[in-house]
Order: sequence, then C-alpha cells, then structure tokens
Amino acid sequence: MNNINSNKKELSPEQGEELLKALKARFEKNINRHKGIEWAKVQAKLEANTEKLWSLNEMERTGGEPDVVGSNKKTGEYIFYDCSAESPRGRTNVCYDGEALESRKEHKPENNAIDMAAAMGIELLTEEQYQELQKLGNFDTKTSSWVKTPSDIRKLGGALFADRRYGNVFVYHNSAPSYYGARAFRGELRV
Repeated sequence: MNNINSNKKELSPEQGEELLKALKARFEKNINRHKGIEWAKVQAKLEANTEKLWSLNEMERTGGEPDVVGSNKKTGEYIFYDCSAESPRGRTNVCYDGEALESRKEHKPENNAIDMAAAMGIELLTEEQYQELQKLGNFDTKTSSWVKTPSDIRKLGGALFADRRYGNVFVYHNSAPSYYGARAFRGELRV
C-alpha cells in the first residue's frame, strides 16, 4: 500500500482531491447510471466519510472504476459499484474465500475475494446486484466476476461467478478454491 497510510484508512488531502476529481469525471461521463442524482450531494457525503473515500480509492487503485449506480431513499446512502468494463485487473487470481484458500494444498493464490473485499471495506456484489449492473451496460464480456454465494452452495464447496456472453448474463458455479487470471470480483460500497 505504497502512498496510503495503512494504520488509518485515510487518504492525504492531495489523494482525496485527485480521487474526487476522477470520480466526478466518471460520474459526469456516465450520467445514465445515476439519473436524478447530483454530484455535489455525493461529494459532500464522501468528504464527510473519509473511511469510505479510502475504500473508493482501493476500488479505484485495483481497477474497479467505481461509480454511483443509485441511492437508498430511506437511508440517504449513495450506492457505488465497480463499473470497469472488465472484472478489475488488480483483483484477479483470487479464489472465493479464506476456507477455499486454506483447502488448497498447492498452487495457492495470494488472496481470496471475500477477505480482499473486507480489507477494502466493500462487499462482493450479489447475483441480483450483478444483474442490475448489467442493465447499465455490457460488463465482463471477456472476464468473469465472483459474486456473493448463498451459504447452502458454499457449504457444499461451490461458489458462484457471473459474466456476459452472447448478449446474455450468465451465472455459473465453480469449486470455491479455483482461481483464474480472467476472474476477479466486483464490489459495492454504500456512502
């Protein structure tokens, strides 16, 4: 974590300013993802939540290209998803979770999706959230992304991933310890 203070989940003022500039540019370029939401309100919320800003920076740093995809009217939270065209490059070659990682006897990946997301302060997208993201554009046409797996599937050793092929979104299963160079995970953050 080169220029990030790893004890506190905070960015320097310069890093925060740079990130907000990138987020604003993406927000304005992709207005169809968040109709009716004003950037000034989003920015005010981000500036008041430095730990969430740090998490967004982690999403950005690992290639997720986070963007606002909606808001929760009840809580007033803004919802960010990783909106990179393909699954984030800085998160590939990870198995599903810690249990899967421990079960591998050899050729272990360096990390797993669940723990990596937790360390970043984000959650993996659920299958439903992944489907919602795909309504905003064509994502994962060459890659795939782990999605949050229901416990009954996980107990049996499986995990779910999704992608877009042939103009459709597919959800598949794999053994949780598996990992691939073209599979990462997409996250959600609420601010």
